[in-house]
Amino acid sequence: MKKAETAATQSASTLIDEKIATLADWRGNTLSRMRKLILAADPDVIEEWKWSGPVWSNNGIICTGETYKAAVKLTFAKGASVNDPSKLFNSSLEGNVRRALDIHEGEEVDADAFKSLVRAAIAVNKSSAKATPKKVKSEAW
Repeated sequence: MKKAETAATQSASTLIDEKIATLADWRGNTLSRMRKLILAADPDVIEEWKWSGPVWSNNGIICTGETYKAAVKLTFAKGASVNDPSKLFNSSLEGNVRRALDIHEGEEVDADAFKSLVRAAIAVNKSSAKATPKKVKSEAW
């Protein structure tokens, strides 16, 4: 089956399951744990498959999950606007929009702090959605 057919016929959750299964080392365990925390943070989180990887959304993208040889990276789409009192963001700190959390082998992320970060990202998404004016159909004079 071709990649395009796979993505079209399988659910995002199934594709994420398969991605995790192919990572038979610490990266698979880490991505699996972070996925569970994201889903536990809010019951309305939606799993998607974009750019050949997992994406979690609620009123817009919360974060993407990427895996590299030395890190699992969770990139928060509007991270620069997200309150991070626990200082979990440790990558892409100079950007004007995104922030990321790189997790390396042997590192453990505080579950409660991470779920709070996810909730804060959702709040930013919701406030951005409210701030975006809807197009109003104008009447011809």
